[in-house]
Formats: sequence, structure tokens, C-alpha cells
Amino acid sequence: MTSLSPQPDGKTLVEIYRRATLIKQSDERFRSVIKLGKLVMPYYSPRGQEIIPSATSVHLNDEDTICTIYRGIHDMLAKGVEPKQLWAELAGKITGTSKGKGGPMHVTDPSHGVMVTTGIVGSSMPIANGLALAAQVRGTKAVSIAYFGDGASNIGAFHEALNLASVWKLPVIFICQNNRYAEHTRYADGTSVARIADRAASYSMPGVHVDGNDPVAMWKAAGEAVARARAGEGPTLIEAMTYRFHGHIFGDADAYMDKAEKKTAMERDPVPILRASLIADGHATEAELTAMETAIDAEIDAALAFALESPYPEVAELRRDVYAEELPA
Repeated sequence: MTSLSPQPDGKTLVEIYRRATLIKQSDERFRSVIKLGKLVMPYYSPRGQEIIPSATSVHLNDEDTICTIYRGIHDMLAKGVEPKQLWAELAGKITGTSKGKGGPMHVTDPSHGVMVTTGIVGSSMPIANGLALAAQVRGTKAVSIAYFGDGASNIGAFHEALNLASVWKLPVIFICQNNRYAEHTRYADGTSVARIADRAASYSMPGVHVDGNDPVAMWKAAGEAVARARAGEGPTLIEAMTYRFHGHIFGDADAYMDKAEKKTAMERDPVPILRASLIADGHATEAELTAMETAIDAEIDAALAFALESPYPEVAELRRDVYAEELPA
């Protein structure tokens, strides 16, 4: 297996921060725009979970693929989906990644390796297996990643996917973003094990338990799993501990969430913590990071305007891209 440096260099940490900031500022804008009534759509905020895909995606290229879930704009932006196309897709416009036909629940952008966004809990894992099998058969070094939440580790697809991936030594990484809540249910009320990573032992693969809000630890865990997959050594299960700052879906009053626990988690917001460490360690200056944040805000302004001004798909698009043989609408 390719050896990995003990920790990322300053340039990589700044790039992780750039991706995390793009996610954070995009999420804040999405929630603001929905509140203002400019966009009407179901929305699942990933606020608080920015570091996991940001520290993972710096190890990936466009040939590597991800399958994510409806709470997945952080995974998409970290993987490289253009904000303009993402905003247009969520707005249902023809200029979106799926011509507005996927919408917020099914964003797909193969040009950046975002192969599918599922609305079915746990279904990202068997699909990621299929993509990994394709890479294995074709002899490429592409890696497939399945992102999912802690609740998805309790359904059959999780166990079936891990078993098959291990038997066939597929180049796939299962990344569980454990945000402590499965929709409206606390972790301990629905999951039988203290650590989901322990379940990897049942399928003879490494199980890694990591602080997903720690950019260095997450970068190292993901990098080792990617190197292992590229070397043909098979799958890895990573349980990345994190915390979502909002309810399951936008508008959820989150009465089931422990208020003290949530307050503590938000005081440990991983994005400003990373920002402060970049400055303290001399990897970037205050002015450089402020300029980066201003540029991201401008990029989001342009993406929102692009989405609002773009047209909806014509009726002729209704059946296009659905079947191998195009059918008239």
C-alpha cells in the first residue's frame, strides 16, 4: 500500500478549508433563500458535517465516484460539482446537472464523479459496489465511495454491501457520517452497537472510528482507505463522528435533539476552528482567508442568479434521458 504522509501539508489544509467554507456558505444561503420563498424544495442541511467530505475529496480525482444521499450537498460540492449547476438543479432548471429532472433528491453529475444521489436510506452502498466492480473489471484505479448516515447502518443493504465488497475485494470505501441522529431518532435508541466501525469485523475489513470534524484525522483515515482501495486490497468502513446543527429536514423543530449537546457541538463548529488553526500555524493569513470567503460569496451570488434566471425544462424533455431509446413526450 502507498505510504501516506503523517499529516497534510499547509496547502492541503487550506484547500480543505476552501471546500468546507464553500459548503458552509452555500448551506447558509440555501436556508436563507428558502425562508425568503425564492426557492421551494425539500432541504436537508449538512451544516456541521463539512469537514468529512472536504478532507476526503482532496484524495480523489474526477474518475473516482461517489454515491450520496439527500443530505449530500456537502459531498457534492466537496467532490467538485459546480455551484451554478448545483443551484440550477435544485431549482429544477434545464441548466442543472440533471437538466432539472433530478431535483434536490437526485442530483447527479458524472463529469465530477457524482454518480447518484438517492432518496432511499442505505441505497448508496450497493450502487457504490457496482461502480467499484466496474472499475475493478476495467482495470482502472478508480475508487468508489458510499456516503451514508448512522441510521443506514441498520438496514439490510449495509450488511449485504459490506459482505459482497469484502468477498470481491472491491475498491470501495463506506463512509458513515455519524451525526448522532437517524432522522428523528437518537443513536442509542436505534442502534445496537456503541460503534458502527465495530461492524466491519463481521465482514473482514478494516473498521476505522475517527473524529470526522478533525481535518487532519479525517484526511489521514480517508487517505489510507483510498490507498488501500487503489492497491487492490479491498474495502474499508470509516465511521466519521460529527453532528448536524439542524433538524432532519428544513423546518423540523428538532425537539428530539438534546439542547445542551447541540449547544456544545455548535460551539465546536469545525469550520471556524480550522480557520483559526490555519492562521495560528502560519498556513494562511486573515486577509487571505477573508478574500477567499468573499470570493465564495460572489460565486454563490452568481449561482443563485443563474438558477433563478434559467428556464424550466420543456415538456419535450419529459422522457428524454430516461430510457436508452428516446420516446416522444
